[in-house]
Amino acid sequence: MIPLRDSTPSNSFPLVTLTLIIINTWLFYHQVSLGPERMSQLVYTFGLVPAHVQDNLFGFLPFITSTFLHGSWLHVIGNMWILWLFGDNVEDKMGKGRFLLFYLICGFLAGLSHYFADPFSQLPVVGASGAVAGIMGAYFLMFKHASVLTFVPPFFLFNLPAWIYLGIWALSQLSAGLFQSGGQVAFWAHIGGFIAGMILYRFFLKEPRQNYY
Repeated sequence: MIPLRDSTPSNSFPLVTLTLIIINTWLFYHQVSLGPERMSQLVYTFGLVPAHVQDNLFGFLPFITSTFLHGSWLHVIGNMWILWLFGDNVEDKMGKGRFLLFYLICGFLAGLSHYFADPFSQLPVVGASGAVAGIMGAYFLMFKHASVLTFVPPFFLFNLPAWIYLGIWALSQLSAGLFQSGGQVAFWAHIGGFIAGMILYRFFLKEPRQNYY
């Protein structure tokens, strides 16, 4: 299922959301420009490799730096599209500074979830999907009455309630995490980020908890 747009209008310019998209896109362009060998070195140095976390004093840094690296153009475009769809509304309700901190914390906790799920893995994990999952988790609870225009290949369009679309996505990640082992997709990072977003969002709101849309 591919989300095309949501029904929630934004009341302010999503500066942090747009800046994160620009930074992630520029960094991936820089990755590609390095060539395959140097790009691989970069991913192993700044990506999250669970087995290497305790190898040095700054082993915690990849939990953050890994969220700004990606594996392919499809990977970065997919993550940034979801961030654009849902991030503007969450940023609207949190404010710019709180939203950025929320994003980074969700990314860190997503990486931590992946680490505890497979602490001896030698495979590097990169991508903003854990942090973006945190945004999705916040949106899931904050905008229960919103809808998401969703494309279901090959040619179906559905206007789904946001909680159904995001609920299906979360259940698909949980199912994959439980029944698929190994592979390149860090499903437990997605799950961890989503849960972190649901739990923590209320502490970052500009105003007391309320029903939005």
